[in-house]
Amino acid sequence: MKDQVRPGTQVVVDDDIHITSVPESFRAFAEEVRRRGQKPKATAVSIAQKLQPGEFNTAMVHFYRGEVQRSNVWRNRLDTTTNWAVITAGATLSFVFSSPGNPHFAIPINTILVSIFLFMEARRYRYYEVWANRVRVLETGYFAPMLSHRTIPPDKEWAEHISADLLSPHFTISEWEAVGKRLRANYLWIFILLALSWGLKVYIHPQPAHDVLEFIDRSQVGIVPGIIVILVGMVFNFSIFFVAFSTLKLQDSSSEVLPLEDFEWHPFKGVSEWAEGNLKRRNTIRRSKRARQRIRSIHKSEA
Repeated sequence: MKDQVRPGTQVVVDDDIHITSVPESFRAFAEEVRRRGQKPKATAVSIAQKLQPGEFNTAMVHFYRGEVQRSNVWRNRLDTTTNWAVITAGATLSFVFSSPGNPHFAIPINTILVSIFLFMEARRYRYYEVWANRVRVLETGYFAPMLSHRTIPPDKEWAEHISADLLSPHFTISEWEAVGKRLRANYLWIFILLALSWGLKVYIHPQPAHDVLEFIDRSQVGIVPGIIVILVGMVFNFSIFFVAFSTLKLQDSSSEVLPLEDFEWHPFKGVSEWAEGNLKRRNTIRRSKRARQRIRSIHKSEA
């Protein structure tokens, strides 16, 4: 049999031979229906492309409000720890000076307790910086170019910063920087007050000391000689001042209002530069530093 089959025909062979003609347009339409019926695989690009500008802005606003709420919660926890330190220091000093017979070693014990509060607050401050860093990146990369009447070069990396931090949350500052900031903000003055109060207590009770030897003799705590107590106190207070001033150049914190100029106080500049090179954790990722450098460059260009 030599029947000619036109293009667009379909031959179905069963027991007999049947020739069915199917137009090319119908076959193309059926292929299109089948292709549309298949659900495409959801990818990050396809999901982002579905968002309209209004929907994206709404999502960013709600995300910003959520991160601000998180940072506020941890900021309140910082204030709570400071309140504990102030209350315990005030209660201890009230007890010690209320009577000449009350022991002076209550002040060193309270100093140890305040030190524990300091490290607790430093740990909370690092968690606070995680959320405050995201807020700052949103403000500098998303809201600042939108609100400014000047032409600010857009930060093309702010979205990548947020995305990377959501996938792998990390601490943005080191332990030393957190301890140094909380020391300079609050705790350094509490330690100074406790040290001066201890010296005043030993000197005036039960009556003013006549000479240095009597002062050293009154400083004794149990079987520990007074000279050892004084030396331990001096070493402790020196360490507190050293940590406070040696961490001045650790400025990876993005949420604090820091000066744009570098620290130039020469007596502590060498110590601060040493701390910058040795007290930083080398393996800590600091994405917030880029946002801070961008803001500093904008201020310097305007000046």
